[in-house]
Amino acid sequence: MPQFINLQIIINDQHAFFLHENIISAFSGRLKKIIRKQKRKTQIENYVIELNDFPGGPDGFEQVARFCYSYGGVEITVSNVPLLYCCAFFLGMTEKTSTNNLLRQTEKFLEGMFDWSWTDLIMSLRSCEPFFSYADSYGLIQKFIFALLAKIAQNSDMNFITSSSSSSSPETSFGFRFSSTSKASPESASPCTKSGKDWWFDDLTILSPKIIEKIIRNLGAYGNQNNSFTLTRFLLHYLKSRPQGSPTSKSEYGGLADTAVHGVILVGKTKFSCRKLFWVLRLVSGFSLSKDYRAGLERLIGENLDEATVDDLLVSGHNKGVYDVNLVIRLITVFVNSEGVNSEKMKKLGRLIDNYLREISPDQNLNTSKFLAVAESLPHSARDCFDGVYRAIDFYLQIDQGFADVSTMKSSHLKQAKS
Repeated sequence: MPQFINLQIIINDQHAFFLHENIISAFSGRLKKIIRKQKRKTQIENYVIELNDFPGGPDGFEQVARFCYSYGGVEITVSNVPLLYCCAFFLGMTEKTSTNNLLRQTEKFLEGMFDWSWTDLIMSLRSCEPFFSYADSYGLIQKFIFALLAKIAQNSDMNFITSSSSSSSPETSFGFRFSSTSKASPESASPCTKSGKDWWFDDLTILSPKIIEKIIRNLGAYGNQNNSFTLTRFLLHYLKSRPQGSPTSKSEYGGLADTAVHGVILVGKTKFSCRKLFWVLRLVSGFSLSKDYRAGLERLIGENLDEATVDDLLVSGHNKGVYDVNLVIRLITVFVNSEGVNSEKMKKLGRLIDNYLREISPDQNLNTSKFLAVAESLPHSARDCFDGVYRAIDFYLQIDQGFADVSTMKSSHLKQAKS
């Protein structure tokens, strides 16, 4: 009947709900307080309440309304518990308002999350993404992450992370070693049928970068704190799975890219070949990698540049040409200035660069100064003869208009070769 509808609640300026104040205020301390305040200000019996930034939007509030109109009866599942939990927090649906309150019901359900399947944990954590800030501030993300990491540790053949932090309390941080010493029951612990220590890599790629960042931070392994090779490999795998879109989306991954590169630099050549390092560089260049970490990665590559192939050096120049010639010049500079570079390594690099020059010479966007900079970046001791660079110059002259500059350089080398 019309007299029972005396409350209008507008959610996120998107949808209006017409309800009875007594039913809603019986379960929500926040709404009860707002209604009481409005009653003091006006004698009108029809109230309008606007709730902005409501977790889950109209869909979330509809579930709350159903809970209230069923007088505290609701089916809680792994799919809806994150949203119901956040809504209950937001609206103050606690024991102060009702003994049959939504917050307590969701908390009781969440207490069993360590018995959930691996898939249920992943999907519940993923469902928090639309209202991440609430799920995070209410401690829900932390709960899921702790359960998730425990399952990984329980189903791995080896410790997957060793880290330390100022606190080791499971309630506040994860600064401790996760190991496989404490096993859960097979029914609750077994996440999937995949084998190997990397079984969880693919499953976590469906999570947003902010959740992945939260996981890494809770492990005390974010940024320059990352000393785990397993986490480094996971982050590279995760970044590889991500679409490289707009600058805005790239920035979301910047911290993860930095963390991955720090781990790569930490282990260096012992775990990554020169070709693999170039792969890492290509990968992280698609995200907002910081200048310092990029410089560190380039330094590591440059010190081992003699082990590269021409294909490794053919890094895309994006809008600045077909190939990133400036990168190669920087890498050569690092190599030439490195300690312990013997004559054999230098000559090996000389042959590589001459072949590289031959490969990039058809690039019509490659100006003469850049071509010359690459050719002259090596000391003369890097070449027994100049046949390789001459062939590259001859090919370049067939395409480029900077004839005079390149011809002058060739003549200069001829004189030096004869002297």
